Amino acid sequence: MVKMGMMIGNRYEILEKIGTGGMSDVYRAKCHKLNRYVAVKVLKQEFAENENFVSKFIIEAQAAAGLMHPNIVNVYDVGEEAGIHYIVMELIEGITLKKYIEKKARLSYKEAVSIAIQVSMGIEAAHNNHIIHRDIKPQNIIISKDGKVKVTDFGIAKAASSNTITSNVMGSVHYTSPEQARGGYSDEKSDVYSLGITMFEMLTGRVPFNGETTVAIAIKHIQEELPYPSDYVPEIPVAVESIVLKCCQKSPDRRYQNMGELLRDLKQSLLTPDEDFVELDNPDVDGGTRAINDWELSQVRGRTYADDTDEGIRLKDQEYQDGYEAEPEVYDDMDGDDARGGMTKVEKITAIVTVIVGIVILIIILVLSKQLLNYFLPEKDGESSVGTGPTSPIISDESSTGNLSEEISKPDVPSREMPTVEGLSVEEAKRKLLGLKMLVSVEYVESDLVPAGDVISADVEPGLMVPEGSVIVLNVSSGVEGVLVPDVTGCTLDEATSRLDQAGFLVNKMEDYSDAEEGLVFNQNPVSRVKAPKGSVITVYISKGKENVMKKVPALIGLEQSEGTLRAIESGLSIGNIQMVFNDNYAEGRICTQSYSSGVYVDEGTAIDICVSMGQKRSYKCDVTIEAPSAAEAPDYRAGSTVGLKLVADTGMVLLDTKTTSFPYPVSYQSIDSPGGNLTVTYTVTIPGETTTDPVTGETVVSEAKTETKSFTRRIDFVRE
Repeated sequence: MVKMGMMIGNRYEILEKIGTGGMSDVYRAKCHKLNRYVAVKVLKQEFAENENFVSKFIIEAQAAAGLMHPNIVNVYDVGEEAGIHYIVMELIEGITLKKYIEKKARLSYKEAVSIAIQVSMGIEAAHNNHIIHRDIKPQNIIISKDGKVKVTDFGIAKAASSNTITSNVMGSVHYTSPEQARGGYSDEKSDVYSLGITMFEMLTGRVPFNGETTVAIAIKHIQEELPYPSDYVPEIPVAVESIVLKCCQKSPDRRYQNMGELLRDLKQSLLTPDEDFVELDNPDVDGGTRAINDWELSQVRGRTYADDTDEGIRLKDQEYQDGYEAEPEVYDDMDGDDARGGMTKVEKITAIVTVIVGIVILIIILVLSKQLLNYFLPEKDGESSVGTGPTSPIISDESSTGNLSEEISKPDVPSREMPTVEGLSVEEAKRKLLGLKMLVSVEYVESDLVPAGDVISADVEPGLMVPEGSVIVLNVSSGVEGVLVPDVTGCTLDEATSRLDQAGFLVNKMEDYSDAEEGLVFNQNPVSRVKAPKGSVITVYISKGKENVMKKVPALIGLEQSEGTLRAIESGLSIGNIQMVFNDNYAEGRICTQSYSSGVYVDEGTAIDICVSMGQKRSYKCDVTIEAPSAAEAPDYRAGSTVGLKLVADTGMVLLDTKTTSFPYPVSYQSIDSPGGNLTVTYTVTIPGETTTDPVTGETVVSEAKTETKSFTRRIDFVRE
């Protein structure tokens, strides 16, 4: 276990933890040999214990260490000490491109292209050394404080995707290429596709394909055409959009064939962004988008995709534990794709065998670990069937009773007949009810008549018609020696796991958004202060913090200022700075520009800066004669004394700044932008010295005279030319 202050490799002192991901934790460290700060990436325990993976990881890390390029996070060292497998990398002070996009909502096309050029140069250097990244995404691109763009984790993605561990591992599904989603062979053109998706996100502030599950997203990569970036941000130039579309072609043969070709077009797009010079191949029967067949669909659904984490690579625990490391490499001896660009016979046979082995392993796991049943929810109104999202019900003892009669009376909701569940095991009862699209809450009750883990009763009588989605409360026997479930709300996951483990329970972790602090348990099921059999599963819900609600920016340009303000508020946003400007295209009082383009998504409550038109620019002239200060304006002014005159237009332009002793004083100015200005008149008054008599000597003393500067302002209106 890595601890702060420990020394690794007799040279790297661990200082602080700076990041974590699916595969590893990252620490800031000091290299005492070279007296410099570095980043040390330490493999997580589940990966470090697998010899095949570690061997592959070391080979790929060593290959990545040979890459030296300004746009690549350089790898300095790789090693192992006391079971800790680590790689030492260049320490970059900055943020990931993902966080940069989130901070700015979206990037201008010039900034996006500039970043893409630097990323492409780094990837090209790797490709020239026969290293394919396989997991290009904004999380793996770092922008340093001095603006340098660097790509990280070269070679590591290949180690993680090696099917010596499992053929189901792949990069983040939002950025994966169609051939990776199918499980097929990936090469340099897969990196081109992922970079294209990354460019799409930079330009629009969103990913092109999204869905309730990773499987749904993967299928969209295979089946659906990429949306046009200009549908979300109309001002994207045609050349830049064409580059993104070419990068993201379904068929690898229709994409850029190497990074050199992509770099050429990226650089050209900065010079002629509105010229359509990108050569896009016309879709044909072989390369065009086709409907996914049943066999391919089963393969996609049979895979476990990585979450969109900082590293985006995660192994499926049970497959890893049950020996996928013995699978052979299936892509070493490719005998060519079939006529449609699909999988080869060798790949299909290997995939089928893998599926069969997976089914057998799953059955063994279910038999040996009967209690390890996660809470899955039925699909309702298009929501995900896995209860991990914001819509997942968190069932407590307060919310699970007393409302069923109201639910039964709800109209227009399909109803199901309540089955008999008494005497069934809790797992069997759950499966039966979930199959009828009902939700389940479990309450444990001590009983010496019913075996532990079996259902004693339900809160709904068998035979009653119950609306789909109703919560059925099952009273389950905890036996005569049930264990009191400890309260772990407010704990960290480690603390909760430790408490529940000591009490004899298994832990199932689920994450959801809540008002609780991120990383803390905000609910549990079963709830605390009830008894449950030893070995039963307690689900703890970990807070992901408050949900970051995104709002679509409305079109405000052309609206009256008051109407635009109301439109922004109705959209969950607000109006920020307001600037009044002349504009020939919009009438006075109408909004002519807005700081966020309509159609992009920003955080709820974001302030939109606007410019309001003052109408067409008008021209004025100033032909006036300035008279001497009047007695009302300056009662102590004396004719012939020096007077300062300063005339400033409403726009801030200084028209006159002079001194005079004679009046009237004529001035004449033309082509003034404002309808008037203010004249400041400054003059000096002499205050005579005071005469006093010394009471002792009788001597008369006269003090020195003083001068005092005074001023007043006149308003001068100009005349339209």
